Amino acid sequence: MFDSMTVFNRSIVRQHRDRASSKISEHDFLLREVGERLLERLDDTVRKFPVALDIGARSGILAELIAGRGGIEHLFACELSEPMAQQHKGTICVADEEILPFADTSFHLVLSNLCLHWVNDLPGALVQIRQTLKPDGLLLATMFGGETLFELRSVLMDAEIAIEGGISPRVSPFADIRDIGSLMQRAGFALPVLDSETITVHYSDPLKLLYDLRGMGETNAVFEKRKTVMRRETIMHAMQLYRDRFTDDEGRVPATFQILNLSGWAPAPDQPKPLRPGTAQQSLTDVL
Repeated sequence: MFDSMTVFNRSIVRQHRDRASSKISEHDFLLREVGERLLERLDDTVRKFPVALDIGARSGILAELIAGRGGIEHLFACELSEPMAQQHKGTICVADEEILPFADTSFHLVLSNLCLHWVNDLPGALVQIRQTLKPDGLLLATMFGGETLFELRSVLMDAEIAIEGGISPRVSPFADIRDIGSLMQRAGFALPVLDSETITVHYSDPLKLLYDLRGMGETNAVFEKRKTVMRRETIMHAMQLYRDRFTDDEGRVPATFQILNLSGWAPAPDQPKPLRPGTAQQSLTDVL
């Protein structure tokens, strides 16, 4: 997905966040849950980060959750949507995550919560983030992974084939964890660490999932999607397929979100370095 520079229509991404801004607090439970888990990783770091940046801050969710963590004294933020940024109570600028307006070596810490999966040029964005970090500065980020919303993806595809005789991208593509690891190395991060976890949200009706996705500003923004709105008949058929295939014993349907967790450090001369191959003093075979 990263070979193309125009996977996502960034104007549509902005419009979706603009639309979601007025009622984001009614639908931000997933953003808050993932943000809290992100900040727990900051708790595991003994370092202090006096000056930090929140990329894709939306209405200021991380700013509310930080509460003095990480020794942060000054938290700056940037957000693509102006109406969303206007709800932020801290220091924020309206800026595109693909073109960061910050000087090199400005921050000890960069945070980004469920934002980078909408970036077309992710390698370029990671390079810019690394450049804004001071030596030995830290990036902590989350983004949706490739298994996200596999249930919704499958029923929309089958419903569109059955009703409209063809398919169009209706759920945005998401990154694979293996791709992100190599991209972080290419961007120049030292000691990159990646892992994934799954959050499953249960709904009494799959239509409520669509309502929440719209309310979070997380609906489809792929350039190649059809310009026409999906027919009501197609949506209703997809929702029935969702119920038929995924309803559990309690009458609920699951929505799966794969969360990719990224961390990496800006290079610094005194950082730990991996040993050269062949210089180990103990055999792994002996240990195991």
